[in-house]
Amino acid sequence: MEQVKTIAVDGPSASGKSSVSKGVAAELGFIYVDSGALYRGVTWQAIRKGADPQDAKAVVDAMHAADWHFFVQDGAAIFSIDGDVPVQELREKDVREAVADVAVIPEVRTFVVESLRTLKNFGSLVMEGRDIGSVVFPDSPYKFYLDADPEERAMRRYRELVAAGEDEKAHEVMESLKKRDQIDSTRKTDPLVVAPGAHKIDSTSMTLDEVIETIVGAVKGNS
Repeated sequence: MEQVKTIAVDGPSASGKSSVSKGVAAELGFIYVDSGALYRGVTWQAIRKGADPQDAKAVVDAMHAADWHFFVQDGAAIFSIDGDVPVQELREKDVREAVADVAVIPEVRTFVVESLRTLKNFGSLVMEGRDIGSVVFPDSPYKFYLDADPEERAMRRYRELVAAGEDEKAHEVMESLKKRDQIDSTRKTDPLVVAPGAHKIDSTSMTLDEVIETIVGAVKGNS
């Protein structure tokens, strides 16, 4: 039986993790996992249960009271919460604005990390996040850290939001990214770092296909 592989793709917001990870997963026939969706899922569940996202106990209580189920659909690992499968709901503004507060709660991070590790039971994975190579799968030989200039990342996120019909200002997106970077890099539990042994890729001047092929080539060369 072929060995199950886990490719970790970490990096700050709007560094291209999602598009790159989906492309790598499609190229290799692996399952795509968006770890951030799980943090947004916890946030969404807390909000719909009336919990204040800044009230750690209320968030954790709502999280543990829910029935979580994980499965694979169309090549991606997704989840249901109490029978509901949130997709577009995870991208709503109230969830986006609150997830940073929820993601720093130690009990939430423990729940998410443990849940993500169980997904290896489905097969080989390409998992994107902020601590996949440093915390979730630190022993993986396939670790990558994507980055780009802050201005480029802000423009990428701005274009995404505009395309989704959001009424956002470019400077507001830039400030939001700066705030999230600060939170991610300074939180006490599992801060955003370049994992030991990770290949660091600056995608500022690279095309999507170039980044995908860089990772695919490195994985095949190390298999």
